[in-house]
Amino acid sequence: MIPDLISIFTRYETLRAEVDDLFGRVRGAFPQCVVCKEGCSDCCHALFDLSLVEAMYINKAFEAAFGYGPQRSAILERASDLDRQATRIKRELYRAEKDGESPEAIMERAAQIKLRCPLLDDNNECLLYHARPITCRVYGVPTAIAGQGHVCGFSAFEKGKPYPTIHMDKIQNRLEDLSRDVATTVQSRFKELHDVYVPLSMALLTRYDEAYLGIGPAKKEEA
Repeated sequence: MIPDLISIFTRYETLRAEVDDLFGRVRGAFPQCVVCKEGCSDCCHALFDLSLVEAMYINKAFEAAFGYGPQRSAILERASDLDRQATRIKRELYRAEKDGESPEAIMERAAQIKLRCPLLDDNNECLLYHARPITCRVYGVPTAIAGQGHVCGFSAFEKGKPYPTIHMDKIQNRLEDLSRDVATTVQSRFKELHDVYVPLSMALLTRYDEAYLGIGPAKKEEA
Protein backbone atom coordinates (compact mmCIF):
# COMPACT_ATOMS: atom_id res chain seq x y z
CA MET A 1 0.00 0.00 0.00
CA ILE A 2 1.28 3.46 -0.91
CA PRO A 3 1.49 5.79 2.12
CA ASP A 4 -0.40 9.09 2.13
CA LEU A 5 1.62 11.71 0.27
CA ILE A 6 -0.85 14.59 0.64
CA SER A 7 1.41 16.62 2.94
CA ILE A 8 4.28 16.40 0.44
CA PHE A 9 2.01 17.32 -2.46
CA THR A 10 0.73 20.28 -0.41
CA ARG A 11 4.29 21.50 0.03
CA TYR A 12 4.78 21.13 -3.73
CA GLU A 13 1.66 23.26 -4.27
CA THR A 14 3.12 25.87 -1.92
CA LEU A 15 6.31 25.98 -3.99
CA ARG A 16 4.25 26.23 -7.16
CA ALA A 17 2.27 29.14 -5.71
CA GLU A 18 5.52 30.92 -4.84
CA VAL A 19 6.69 30.48 -8.43
CA ASP A 20 3.38 31.85 -9.74
CA ASP A 21 3.83 34.85 -7.44
CA LEU A 22 7.36 35.46 -8.74
CA PHE A 23 6.10 35.32 -12.32
CA GLY A 24 3.30 37.74 -11.45
CA ARG A 25 5.71 40.21 -9.87
CA VAL A 26 7.98 40.24 -12.90
CA ARG A 27 5.01 40.60 -15.20
CA GLY A 28 3.63 43.41 -13.06
CA ALA A 29 6.93 45.28 -13.17
CA PHE A 30 7.51 44.73 -16.90
CA PRO A 31 4.08 44.21 -18.50
CA GLN A 32 5.36 45.39 -21.87
CA CYS A 33 8.01 42.65 -21.90
CA VAL A 34 5.90 39.63 -20.93
CA VAL A 35 3.78 38.80 -23.96
CA CYS A 36 2.25 35.50 -22.80
CA LYS A 37 -1.36 35.19 -23.94
CA GLU A 38 -4.02 32.58 -24.49
CA GLY A 39 -3.26 30.47 -27.55
CA CYS A 40 0.50 31.09 -27.47
CA SER A 41 2.04 27.63 -27.20
CA ASP A 42 5.76 28.12 -27.84
CA CYS A 43 6.53 26.90 -24.32
CA CYS A 44 4.43 23.79 -24.98
CA HIS A 45 7.05 22.42 -27.38
CA ALA A 46 10.07 22.38 -25.06
CA LEU A 47 12.07 19.29 -24.08
CA PHE A 48 12.48 19.01 -20.29
CA ASP A 49 12.19 16.45 -17.49
CA LEU A 50 10.17 16.37 -14.28
CA SER A 51 11.38 15.46 -10.81
CA LEU A 52 9.75 12.50 -9.07
CA VAL A 53 7.41 14.60 -6.92
CA GLU A 54 6.23 16.72 -9.84
CA ALA A 55 5.78 13.73 -12.15
CA MET A 56 3.69 11.93 -9.52
CA TYR A 57 1.63 15.05 -8.81
CA ILE A 58 0.84 15.62 -12.48
CA ASN A 59 0.05 11.93 -12.96
CA LYS A 60 -2.42 12.16 -10.07
CA ALA A 61 -4.01 15.30 -11.52
CA PHE A 62 -4.27 13.65 -14.94
CA GLU A 63 -5.95 10.56 -13.50
CA ALA A 64 -8.44 12.78 -11.65
CA ALA A 65 -9.26 14.83 -14.76
CA PHE A 66 -9.24 12.02 -17.35
CA GLY A 67 -10.18 8.81 -15.58
CA TYR A 68 -11.48 7.15 -18.75
CA GLY A 69 -12.85 7.90 -22.21
CA PRO A 70 -11.67 8.77 -25.72
CA GLN A 71 -9.97 12.02 -24.70
CA ARG A 72 -7.79 10.17 -22.19
CA SER A 73 -6.92 7.56 -24.82
CA ALA A 74 -5.99 10.26 -27.34
CA ILE A 75 -3.74 12.03 -24.83
CA LEU A 76 -1.97 8.80 -23.88
CA GLU A 77 -1.48 7.89 -27.54
CA ARG A 78 0.14 11.27 -28.16
CA ALA A 79 2.23 10.81 -25.01
CA SER A 80 3.45 7.43 -26.21
CA ASP A 81 4.45 8.83 -29.61
CA LEU A 82 6.19 11.78 -27.98
CA ASP A 83 8.04 9.60 -25.50
CA ARG A 84 9.55 7.56 -28.33
CA GLN A 85 10.71 10.76 -30.01
CA ALA A 86 12.17 12.13 -26.76
CA THR A 87 14.01 8.87 -26.09
CA ARG A 88 15.59 8.94 -29.54
CA ILE A 89 16.65 12.57 -29.14
CA LYS A 90 18.16 11.94 -25.70
CA ARG A 91 20.20 9.09 -27.13
CA GLU A 92 21.52 11.42 -29.83
CA LEU A 93 22.45 14.04 -27.22
CA TYR A 94 24.10 11.38 -25.08
CA ARG A 95 26.20 10.24 -28.03
CA ALA A 96 27.15 13.86 -28.72
CA GLU A 97 28.34 14.20 -25.14
CA LYS A 98 30.41 11.02 -25.45
CA ASP A 99 31.91 12.37 -28.66
CA GLY A 100 33.20 15.40 -26.77
CA GLU A 101 30.56 18.03 -27.43
CA SER A 102 30.47 20.59 -24.61
CA PRO A 103 27.60 20.63 -22.08
CA GLU A 104 26.80 24.20 -23.15
CA ALA A 105 26.49 23.16 -26.80
CA ILE A 106 24.31 20.19 -25.89
CA MET A 107 22.03 22.39 -23.76
CA GLU A 108 21.75 24.81 -26.66
CA ARG A 109 20.80 21.95 -29.01
CA ALA A 110 18.22 20.69 -26.54
CA ALA A 111 16.73 24.18 -26.24
CA GLN A 112 16.15 24.27 -30.00
CA ILE A 113 14.23 20.98 -30.07
CA LYS A 114 10.47 21.32 -30.51
CA LEU A 115 8.19 18.50 -29.36
CA ARG A 116 4.47 19.19 -29.04
CA CYS A 117 3.16 18.48 -25.54
CA PRO A 118 0.56 15.68 -25.47
CA LEU A 119 -1.64 17.85 -23.23
CA LEU A 120 -1.98 20.53 -25.92
CA ASP A 121 -5.36 20.47 -27.66
CA ASP A 122 -6.30 21.49 -31.20
CA ASN A 123 -6.80 25.10 -30.04
CA ASN A 124 -3.28 25.26 -28.58
CA GLU A 125 -4.67 25.25 -25.05
CA CYS A 126 -3.41 23.11 -22.17
CA LEU A 127 -5.82 20.39 -21.10
CA LEU A 128 -4.28 20.29 -17.62
CA TYR A 129 -3.45 23.97 -17.21
CA HIS A 130 -4.21 24.13 -13.49
CA ALA A 131 -1.61 21.41 -12.80
CA ARG A 132 1.00 22.32 -15.42
CA PRO A 133 4.67 21.90 -14.40
CA ILE A 134 6.73 24.66 -12.82
CA THR A 135 8.89 24.89 -15.96
CA CYS A 136 5.77 25.86 -17.91
CA ARG A 137 4.86 28.49 -15.30
CA VAL A 138 8.11 30.45 -15.57
CA TYR A 139 8.32 30.53 -19.36
CA GLY A 140 8.03 34.12 -20.55
CA VAL A 141 10.15 35.80 -17.85
CA PRO A 142 13.94 35.76 -17.36
CA THR A 143 15.28 32.60 -15.72
CA ALA A 144 18.75 31.31 -14.91
CA ILE A 145 20.04 27.74 -14.74
CA ALA A 146 23.61 27.06 -13.61
CA GLY A 147 24.47 30.69 -14.24
CA GLN A 148 23.07 30.68 -17.78
CA GLY A 149 20.25 33.13 -18.50
CA HIS A 150 17.22 32.18 -20.56
CA VAL A 151 14.14 34.02 -21.78
CA CYS A 152 11.31 33.36 -24.21
CA GLY A 153 12.22 34.44 -27.73
CA PHE A 154 8.85 36.15 -28.13
CA SER A 155 9.28 38.33 -25.04
CA ALA A 156 10.44 41.94 -25.22
CA PHE A 157 13.19 41.67 -22.62
CA GLU A 158 16.32 43.30 -24.04
CA LYS A 159 19.63 41.45 -24.01
CA GLY A 160 22.20 42.96 -21.68
CA LYS A 161 19.73 44.84 -19.50
CA PRO A 162 19.21 43.84 -15.84
CA TYR A 163 15.85 42.29 -14.99
CA PRO A 164 14.46 40.32 -12.05
CA THR A 165 15.36 36.69 -12.70
CA ILE A 166 13.92 33.42 -11.42
CA HIS A 167 16.79 31.15 -10.36
CA MET A 168 15.72 27.66 -11.33
CA ASP A 169 18.56 25.99 -9.42
CA LYS A 170 16.98 27.02 -6.12
CA ILE A 171 13.59 25.72 -7.23
CA GLN A 172 15.15 22.50 -8.45
CA ASN A 173 16.83 21.99 -5.07
CA ARG A 174 13.46 22.22 -3.35
CA LEU A 175 11.93 19.78 -5.82
CA GLU A 176 14.79 17.38 -5.11
CA ASP A 177 14.12 17.67 -1.37
CA LEU A 178 10.43 16.89 -1.93
CA SER A 179 11.30 13.92 -4.14
CA ARG A 180 13.65 12.63 -1.46
CA ASP A 181 10.81 12.95 1.06
CA VAL A 182 8.57 10.90 -1.24
CA ALA A 183 11.15 8.11 -1.41
CA THR A 184 11.61 8.20 2.37
CA THR A 185 7.88 8.23 3.10
CA VAL A 186 7.13 5.22 0.89
CA GLN A 187 10.24 3.48 2.31
CA SER A 188 11.45 2.65 -1.17
CA ARG A 189 14.06 -0.05 -1.55
CA PHE A 190 15.37 1.85 -4.57
CA LYS A 191 18.15 4.06 -3.23
CA GLU A 192 18.11 6.39 -6.24
CA LEU A 193 14.34 6.73 -6.65
CA HIS A 194 14.44 10.41 -5.72
CA ASP A 195 16.87 11.03 -8.59
CA VAL A 196 14.56 9.65 -11.29
CA TYR A 197 13.56 12.29 -13.85
CA VAL A 198 11.10 11.69 -16.68
CA PRO A 199 9.54 13.82 -19.43
CA LEU A 200 5.90 14.78 -19.00
CA SER A 201 4.87 12.17 -21.56
CA MET A 202 6.32 9.38 -19.41
CA ALA A 203 4.78 10.90 -16.27
CA LEU A 204 1.35 10.47 -17.88
CA LEU A 205 2.06 6.92 -19.02
CA THR A 206 3.60 5.63 -15.79
CA ARG A 207 1.74 3.72 -13.08
CA TYR A 208 3.20 4.99 -9.82
CA ASP A 209 2.32 1.83 -7.94
CA GLU A 210 4.10 -0.25 -5.30
CA ALA A 211 6.26 -1.99 -7.91
CA TYR A 212 7.46 1.27 -9.48
CA LEU A 213 8.12 2.93 -6.13
CA GLY A 214 9.91 -0.10 -4.72
CA ILE A 215 7.57 -0.63 -1.79
CA GLY A 216 7.93 -3.90 0.09
CA PRO A 217 10.35 -6.77 -0.46
CA ALA A 218 11.78 -7.41 -3.90
CA LYS A 219 10.35 -10.20 -6.00
CA LYS A 220 12.61 -13.19 -6.58
CA GLU A 221 13.38 -12.27 -10.19
CA GLU A 222 14.28 -8.72 -9.08
CA ALA A 223 16.49 -9.74 -6.15
